[in-house]
Amino acid sequence: MTSNTRVVVIGAGLAGVRLARRLGELGVPALLVGEEEHRPYNRVLLAEVLAGRYSPDVIALPAPAALTRARVTGIDRVERTVSCADGSRIAYGTLVLATGSNPVLPPLRGLFTPDHVLPEGVHAFRTMDDCLGLSKAVRPGTKAVVIGGGLLGVSAARALAQRGAQVVLAQQSERLMERQLDPSASRLVKRHLTDLGVEVHTECRVRDVRCVGGAVRSVEMADGYALDADLVVLACGVHPRAGLAKEAGLAVHKGVLVDDELRTSDPHIRAIGDCAQHDGTVYGLAAPALEQADVLADLLAGNTSARYAGTRALTRLTLTGQDSLDLAAFGETVPQPGDDVVQLTDHTRGTYRKVVVRDDRLVGGVLVGELGTVGALARAWEGAEPLPSDGGPLLHLLTNDGGS
Repeated sequence: MTSNTRVVVIGAGLAGVRLARRLGELGVPALLVGEEEHRPYNRVLLAEVLAGRYSPDVIALPAPAALTRARVTGIDRVERTVSCADGSRIAYGTLVLATGSNPVLPPLRGLFTPDHVLPEGVHAFRTMDDCLGLSKAVRPGTKAVVIGGGLLGVSAARALAQRGAQVVLAQQSERLMERQLDPSASRLVKRHLTDLGVEVHTECRVRDVRCVGGAVRSVEMADGYALDADLVVLACGVHPRAGLAKEAGLAVHKGVLVDDELRTSDPHIRAIGDCAQHDGTVYGLAAPALEQADVLADLLAGNTSARYAGTRALTRLTLTGQDSLDLAAFGETVPQPGDDVVQLTDHTRGTYRKVVVRDDRLVGGVLVGELGTVGALARAWEGAEPLPSDGGPLLHLLTNDGGS
């Protein structure tokens, strides 16, 4: 394939690997450029590696044949080349940015050493290296503080507790996973963590990381209370990794701006996955990234009618093992005035199911435990079809296995 028609994909995460593989299946060879030394892997399952349930090989992705390891440092849009840290240059006809996202590092005193690196014992939780570093450091009895009670923080706290660590989870907002879950579901997640021995603090702001000899020793709260810490995990969210795009002069807001053909402000450059912002939305979830990759593969293979119209994304967290945790949330989980709500709770089994109906349409739901109904509910939500007025089919969906 000549360089002026070559597709080059930067980023070997879920979106980049999916695109490169789909292009190969459609007869459009692509070069995948990834900077991590590890085989491409499913980032969604890192918590299971940290918990010791999976080895890194288990979560590896089937990588395409044309994969090169390099860190891209710049894009020359005139020459249509990318430059790499090792001095090499790669020519492209179409460039695809699948650069993912970076962890948010909170503005805490003492978080960085004078050399602008994290102190010993302080870890982000985003990459395989982060995961392996934590796995190496954790021991039974290790005092670990997880900062952030979103999806990532809950997963990390649970994994560390299962490794025998004494875990404290500090969440700034009033409940766990507040972006996805309603108060009742959050309470169930908190109970699940507490049963595993995790000490959960909400409405709790961390102010300071205290280090001795370059290693973390404690975490100080805004009220002055200090927590002893051998390990600190930063799980404060992510932001799109759009630095390359911005430096190249592409239109960037929260993420790299793309249209319905995943095209950036440069017609020769596309963007997908966590780094892309489509119609005002940066998804940061696996399902939209995979859907974008499939649409872009069709477009680059010559299907000019393919379009990306957005994803109605369902958030699902499945953590297996003896004390499993399974939850799903989609759409609007907090009702507006006038909405109808159907809610089923089983405190003994720790299960909870709730759906929100507006104008006879399912607009959202949240489920914790025994998610046999999630597939049917999600399909009803995605289809946005009016529900029968007698409510019978909706109760059937809530109470029977609709196929997950």
